[in-house]
Amino acid sequence: MKEKRYIHLYTGDGKGKTTAAFGLAVRAACAGLNVYIGQFVKGMEYSEVGVQKVMSNIKIEQ
Repeated sequence: MKEKRYIHLYTGDGKGKTTAAFGLAVRAACAGLNVYIGQFVKGMEYSEVGVQKVMSNIKIEQ
């Protein structure tokens, strides 16, 4: 049986989107899954990008 893949999309005003996305990503990576995070951001690079330095199965692009 083919493995299911999911896309999670977090949008809107207010707080919690990045926290929710990275929490789920770290859980999935710890379970041995490969994770891709694409962020559409204005301005500078955010510090969350550092997580891919310690977890090789998480890929982040901003």
